[in-house]
Amino acid sequence: MGALSVNFSKVLKKFREGANLTQEEMAHELNITQSHVSKYECGRKVIDLETFMSWVRVTNSEAQAALIMFGADVCAQAAQVMTLVPALIMPFAA
Repeated sequence: MGALSVNFSKVLKKFREGANLTQEEMAHELNITQSHVSKYECGRKVIDLETFMSWVRVTNSEAQAALIMFGADVCAQAAQVMTLVPALIMPFAA
């Protein structure tokens, strides 16, 4: 995650607040301490990928995380491809 120019502490807090969770509730969901949640959100502790993915799942922030991790251009292209998938599959389904 070091190669990305994203301030993950702000992203984590935004995801948590967007899900209307307190730090205590988030800690409970992730099975960590409230202190760890605070440290992640303040940038005093670097979040590992497994915890980040759990954070995303708990806050239902998959779409926003994809935009951050892969960039809006890649996500837009993927969305366009997904609209074509049914048309590509239908000839083989008959």
